[in-house]
Amino acid sequence: MSQSQYESAVNRYFEAWNAVDAEARGKAVAAAWSEDGSYTDPLADVRGHEQVGAVIAAAREQFPGFEFRLSGVVDGHHDTARFSWELVSVADGAAPVAGSDVITLAEDGRIRSVLGFLDRVPATA
Repeated sequence: MSQSQYESAVNRYFEAWNAVDAEARGKAVAAAWSEDGSYTDPLADVRGHEQVGAVIAAAREQFPGFEFRLSGVVDGHHDTARFSWELVSVADGAAPVAGSDVITLAEDGRIRSVLGFLDRVPATA
């Protein structure tokens, strides 16, 4: 795979995470993930478009007015890419959450799996 394929997959990934309504989110998840694609991080372990979409919807509900943004560059080889991201407030630029993800791509360029790591999370009371 080429660098542009990794970057395209990551762009589609962020489109899904930043989709504001259920219909747009469903279309974006289908464009980004293969039918049986998975998403795993410390808080979730799901498979398939419906479950991935539900995880994204829950994150958007928890952080209204925020968007996911790429932090740094996408690095990849073979069918695997890694990148870092931040969850940024559109209002003031605060980024209370950040992480790093490793994605594996299917032959069609869609995501087969995501392994997510949380590098920075808000303190809990």
